[in-house]
Amino acid sequence: MIKVVIADRMGKGQKVAEGVEAAGGTAVVVPGMGADMRLGDVMNQEQADMGISFCGSGGAGAITASTKYGYPERHGMRSIQEGVTAIEEGKTVLGFGFMDKAELGKALTEAFEKKYNQ
Repeated sequence: MIKVVIADRMGKGQKVAEGVEAAGGTAVVVPGMGADMRLGDVMNQEQADMGISFCGSGGAGAITASTKYGYPERHGMRSIQEGVTAIEEGKTVLGFGFMDKAELGKALTEAFEKKYNQ
């Protein structure tokens, strides 16, 4: 089962989590304001397969997770397709602008499943 950590600057991410779970994954939503900056720490602690970060620029949490733990990342994304493409290219940490949508979580989890056959 794919484990996905979701970390939103404003403490959201519940809709994305619903999408992850609808696709058969396990979602861990990091609570609280500034959660995006703790993405890498929680991914490491949970031994997660994938991390999704949300903030205004779509980058801070993803870049921090990559810098601290070496996770391959792409940031600054604004669409579901950009995220799917990043997974297809081997990225496991994805940074988006604010997009708390179930469709995003579902599509990313399905793309990860397809890429890694978990």
